[in-house]
Amino acid sequence: MKIAQELRVGNVFMLENEPHVVLRTEFVKSGRNSSMVKLKYKKLLKEGRGEFTYRADEKFDTVTLDKKEVTYSYYADPMYVFMDAEYNQYEVEAENMDNAIKYLEPDMPCEVVFYNDKAISVELPTTLIRVVEYTEPAVKGDTSSGKVLKNAKINDLLEVQVPLFVNTGDKIEIDTRTDEYKSRA
Repeated sequence: MKIAQELRVGNVFMLENEPHVVLRTEFVKSGRNSSMVKLKYKKLLKEGRGEFTYRADEKFDTVTLDKKEVTYSYYADPMYVFMDAEYNQYEVEAENMDNAIKYLEPDMPCEVVFYNDKAISVELPTTLIRVVEYTEPAVKGDTSSGKVLKNAKINDLLEVQVPLFVNTGDKIEIDTRTDEYKSRA
């Protein structure tokens, strides 16, 4: 059990007999009333988000999710199949993949997240290196307008804003949490 004040981003807690993931927390202390915590969360197993204010001392049951290192194998509509080192296969539904679909490549290492022994989602490494498939060449004078970024196509599902010096065929490092360019690799 944790009190609302102890919940952090990424923690999983039970609310109305359903697991929820904390997206954002904000501690609010006013002079007259007791301390409050504003929680923004999403449902772990279903679609749905919420934001609510709780007393700082309100108790929540927390859930510990299991994770296992795996590699991406293949897509079998509507499931993505992953395999661990012992050749066990785990299937994750396409609707639970979120942002990960844009980055998946065969034999890519990642982690499958389990809730009650069921694979529910995939966590990617925070940064990945990808090759720029296409980007417009930089034109002299583009920086005078204040525009210092341009679109770069990484694959069919992913486009990233990159600096002007990045060209087609360059390897770049991308933050998978925000889909943002980090550096040239």
